[in-house]
Amino acid sequence: MSEQPRAQRFTDRRVVVTGAAGGLGQVVADLFRQEGARVVATDVVPADGVTACDLADDAARDAFVNGALKELGGLDVLCNVAGIQKFAELGALSAGLLRKHFDVNALAPLMLAQAFGDALVESKGNVVSVASISAVMGQPYNAPYCASKAALLLGMRALAVEFATKGVRVNCVSPGGIATPMVEAAAAGLPADTNWDLVARSTSVIPGFMPPQDVAEALLYLASDAAASVTGANLVVDRGVVW
Repeated sequence: MSEQPRAQRFTDRRVVVTGAAGGLGQVVADLFRQEGARVVATDVVPADGVTACDLADDAARDAFVNGALKELGGLDVLCNVAGIQKFAELGALSAGLLRKHFDVNALAPLMLAQAFGDALVESKGNVVSVASISAVMGQPYNAPYCASKAALLLGMRALAVEFATKGVRVNCVSPGGIATPMVEAAAAGLPADTNWDLVARSTSVIPGFMPPQDVAEALLYLASDAAASVTGANLVVDRGVVW
């Protein structure tokens, strides 16, 4: 059966997608393009059609923003997908690991929203960011990711209030486990005697990791005109995680 053409919800919309060299970000960028958007994609990893940029580096981030605005002539959607996750026991945590999580997962999306703010106000655009169920529940060996994603979620909700009178919507999607290289590799460094019973307590009613497109569809919904009355929301897509 041939795949049905997608609705053209984003014809000529100007979109920036971060973390787009693979995994969820690549799927998101592809879907925006399929629906008619003009997309500037970025990732710390070089890839075809993707601008290489370390968004945790202030100068590199500013250069990327200036280049994206020059190429697109403005902005309608900022889609923050880029993130990092590495499990670590408390005794193995370092300040460097914590800072890296906060720099990539929380600081960069907020600073991008600031940098693109005037363009988003001009277009009455919106921001959609990938938070996580880890932002609202404690998970063993995952303190850096949990803390940084919680900061992202509350930061974006604060921006939603701040932007509300300016016509800019700000929303988050909080996924459970996604079948991406980042998620699948997150626990690789844990020791052999790890208490996996603790990890298993955060399980889904529907087993297994989700395909990235399931989460991407939620992001595109929030970015679309169908969600015109939605702001400050956190749309959970997790296959029914048991808390």
